[in-house]
Amino acid sequence: MTWLHQYHVVGRMVPGKGGSKPGEETAVYRMRIFAPNPVVAKSRFWYFLRKLKRVKKANGEILAVNEIFEKDPSTVKNIGIWLRYKSRSDTVNMFKEFRDVSLTGAVEQMYMEMSGRHRARWSSIQVLRVRIISDEDVRRPNTMQFLDPDLKFPLPHVRPRASVKSKRATYLANRPTTCTS
Repeated sequence: MTWLHQYHVVGRMVPGKGGSKPGEETAVYRMRIFAPNPVVAKSRFWYFLRKLKRVKKANGEILAVNEIFEKDPSTVKNIGIWLRYKSRSDTVNMFKEFRDVSLTGAVEQMYMEMSGRHRARWSSIQVLRVRIISDEDVRRPNTMQFLDPDLKFPLPHVRPRASVKSKRATYLANRPTTCTS
């Protein structure tokens, strides 16, 4: 179960507020936000809009919040994430690649990796862009290693299942063999 969801949040400045004239057409802004719920998605929308376009929540309105679902959640995709995060000393731009069946899964992997490798908190990370990348455009070696068409994952240690017809005793006289060879 994923803890993040992908939302399209659409909002604008209310006509007649924040320097605009009443009845004047105001620009409509749409953002794709990764958040755990719609409330946090709206909050992140106002955070980014305030930084980008000088529109704050007091002078704006949300027109729509829609959750976006994955079209094909059964195939593995290469996903590139462009992000910015605030480290202890500076603001750093990054590009990371992940393999996952959904964009939200890849963004979750990114948050976990950033917290583990870079000690970055969730609130200090800004996801700038998320794209599905073709196999030819993959750059990172940790993603390239999975692109081999003959890649196999052997199971070296398989435990045999107990037979269904016999009742399994609590204590057995022999140790179970777990090798397949």
